[in-house]
Amino acid sequence: MSAKYTILEELIRPVVEGLEFEFWGMEYLSLGKDSVLRIYIETDAEKGIDVEDCARVSRQVSSILDVEDPITGEYNLEVSSPGLDRPLFSLAQYQAYIGSIVSLRLRVPFDGRRKFKGQLMGIEGEDIVIRVDQEEYLLPIDLIDKANVVPQF
Repeated sequence: MSAKYTILEELIRPVVEGLEFEFWGMEYLSLGKDSVLRIYIETDAEKGIDVEDCARVSRQVSSILDVEDPITGEYNLEVSSPGLDRPLFSLAQYQAYIGSIVSLRLRVPFDGRRKFKGQLMGIEGEDIVIRVDQEEYLLPIDLIDKANVVPQF
């Protein structure tokens, strides 16, 4: 995890949890003037996350970020639920989705490829076990750039 990510999480997580939501994770996409800080929130409530929940979190997080100013330059703040194709950030989240189909993109190639889509078989230490076309891969979580659950209908 990068130092910037750690600083942002230390600022944002308490705000989200203080509003009684779960901090699911976040993405910071540095794209010059079009940079985006996307925060995912979750709840145990039956109603799920609605637009007003996202707006409340956005207002509170925005206030903290304005004061602390951890991001240089302009950026857009987005607050969202993880949705059906939810991104996975932590080992605990991967553990909860064992048996599901996931799509992974690695930071660097592994066995000559960066993209994997298959069934999440388990966790071994700090590694994710994924089965793709009857072959199992052991992928270190630190190499995973992006991972999402693939919704099954």
